[in-house]
Amino acid sequence: MIPIHETFYSWQGEGVHFGRPAYFIRTWGCPVKCKWCDSAGTWHPDYAPDNIEKIPEEDLVKSAKATHCDFVVITGGEPTIFDLNELTSQLEKENISRHLETSGGFEIKGDFQWITVSPKREKLPLDNNLIIASELKIIVDGEEALEEWGKYLKPYELKIPIWLNIEWSLRDNKKIKEKITKFVKEHGFPYRVGYQFHKLFQADEMDTNSKPNVPLGGNLDLGY
Repeated sequence: MIPIHETFYSWQGEGVHFGRPAYFIRTWGCPVKCKWCDSAGTWHPDYAPDNIEKIPEEDLVKSAKATHCDFVVITGGEPTIFDLNELTSQLEKENISRHLETSGGFEIKGDFQWITVSPKREKLPLDNNLIIASELKIIVDGEEALEEWGKYLKPYELKIPIWLNIEWSLRDNKKIKEKITKFVKEHGFPYRVGYQFHKLFQADEMDTNSKPNVPLGGNLDLGY
């Protein structure tokens, strides 16, 4: 049984699988606790729900299968603080693809076909998790972030897409957008410009099972 914040059916708004229908399983709990987190309801005491349900893996798989999707995204919070072997095993039996979204800072316990690592300076990824990652998602939360992460990643010589996503509360910051654009044009592969397109569509909210987004960055009164 895994503590679950929410489950809902939407589509992947980021990365290589952009636009693909997906069932999201969002676990509750995160020891990383980024100050600009856009899923604060999964860990922040001011926004945590009154009741956090622990759901058997079998029930999670049944709910995913009922949507007829072939693609499940297990995210958080930080999902890898839990043993996900049973969940991924049952998903595999139903021929449902398993996609993990993680900070990479903890051992991955489960069998995944796609792993998105989003490094956080508060808890840097384990070397092995960077090596097995399918793609990286860098959150650009300031004007110096590109140089910081570029220097950090250079020794790894990764040959996978590295998406540069502007932190959502800064999405109208012209200087940061210009920096991302210039960085990608100068460096080319593996760097790519990323964005949270599902938020433009408010796609997740179209499923009534999805809980209201509670980000720490930006202006909460305006919903971001």
